[in-house]
Amino acid sequence: MTTPECKARAGEAVSEQANPASELKSAMAGFVSDFKHFTTDIQIKLQQQDDRMTKLDRKSLMMGARPALAAAASAEAPHQKAFEDYLRSGDDDALRGLDMEGKSMSTAVAADGGYLVDPQTSDTVQSVLAATASVRAIANVVNVEATSYDVLIDHTELGAGWATETGSAAETGTPVIDRITIPLHELSALPKASQRLLDDSAFNIDEWLAGRIADKFARSEAAAFVNGDGVDKPTGFLTAPAVDNDVWAWGNLGYVVTGVDGDFDGADALIDLVYALGAEYRANGTFVMNSKTAGAVRKLKDNDGRFLWSDGLTAGEPARLLGYAVLIAEDMPDIASDATPIAFGDFGAGYTVAERPDLRVLRDPFSAKPHVLFYATKRVGGAVSDYAAIKLLKFGTA
Repeated sequence: MTTPECKARAGEAVSEQANPASELKSAMAGFVSDFKHFTTDIQIKLQQQDDRMTKLDRKSLMMGARPALAAAASAEAPHQKAFEDYLRSGDDDALRGLDMEGKSMSTAVAADGGYLVDPQTSDTVQSVLAATASVRAIANVVNVEATSYDVLIDHTELGAGWATETGSAAETGTPVIDRITIPLHELSALPKASQRLLDDSAFNIDEWLAGRIADKFARSEAAAFVNGDGVDKPTGFLTAPAVDNDVWAWGNLGYVVTGVDGDFDGADALIDLVYALGAEYRANGTFVMNSKTAGAVRKLKDNDGRFLWSDGLTAGEPARLLGYAVLIAEDMPDIASDATPIAFGDFGAGYTVAERPDLRVLRDPFSAKPHVLFYATKRVGGAVSDYAAIKLLKFGTA
């Protein structure tokens, strides 16, 4: 039998056992409350710090996270700014500083050849040269660091034959390698501007200089690649010896005659010219002529009365003659007795332009006062590199 006293003692024991659990729950609730207050304080402090961040701070962080391409562009900016200061005022301290610091532009200073132009100006000049109506646009263009460039041509056919599984193989012939050396020559331009114009901060000196240099270089190159005699300039393809294509030999350009002295005898001569070129070159063939000759050619028709000439269907697309592209090069000769005013060939194989990639400018404020002269130079050469890849149309009978 359980007495009231026993029941009371049992209740006290149960109460004592329940106290630790209550204390744990109370402690956990306090910890959670404190943690919430802590995280709230952190968020408030971060928000306050963000509000205090200036625009300069944000810009600095963004600069640090710029992609590699943007960082590379920024690396060139010191040279561009230093080069502009040199052009405007003759101050070359910054350019020399680039050299002394051993940066990527360490070749900026030349003892007597001027300073390397900044990459943006150099690229502008190169893009203009590539887009001009010059043989450069269709020739093989290579960059070299030496003073000349060698082209090796194997212009012989190697011996070849069929062999059986058990039979002995015949010995093939030894190839004959022909070496063509293309020397590089100094091409120069001499634009000038008044010091007052250079002092005007609104005047874009880089764009002006690039345009003047590119115009002079383009005209000089275009003439040399066609008619250059090789003396202090490239050797033009029209200065190579020319022989009747029926007796063509390496070292000469082959020609096809029109059959009439100084004129066309219909369109057959153009067709003969196309097929005088070997099939391996014909797929990349291009006609080269000046505007006056083009005016005469585009009047020619085939036997069905259709014009041989067709204009490009879109802007920038070259005109076509007998299905092949036409390059208008104004330095080509006019139609005349025994002249060769039309060339057809794969100029990517037949003519090579070799050049150094660097473009230098020397500032001269003394020779033409009150103007400032800018002596811009680059080294370039050119010559026929495959005599079988270019054919000429001669306006004569033999």
